[in-house]
Amino acid sequence: METTRQNKISRLLQKELSEVFRQQTTALPGTMVTVSVVRVSADLSVAKAYLSLFPPEKSKEMLGNIQNNAKSIRYEMAQRLRFQLRKMPELSFFLDDSLDYVQNIEDLLKK
Repeated sequence: METTRQNKISRLLQKELSEVFRQQTTALPGTMVTVSVVRVSADLSVAKAYLSLFPPEKSKEMLGNIQNNAKSIRYEMAQRLRFQLRKMPELSFFLDDSLDYVQNIEDLLKK
């Protein structure tokens, strides 16, 4: 069960990560990155961000680029949140496949 502090930090990180990705994807027309959920560990040292990427054909490539640039994203986040967080958690990025799962369930139910 997550504490109130974990929830607040998760929401804050999700909001700021969304803004960072929005600014970065303006240079790449036709791409979109959505931060589905951010989960923070109990000691607030690790944050796992689940991303929905569009277009789905490029999702693996885009996720690889994001993971390669995780340190620079963390630095930018630390600059944005320097007055709200003492220590910026390590960021890990994962592909959110919940929409694909829902689509698969709907396809199965239609059959």
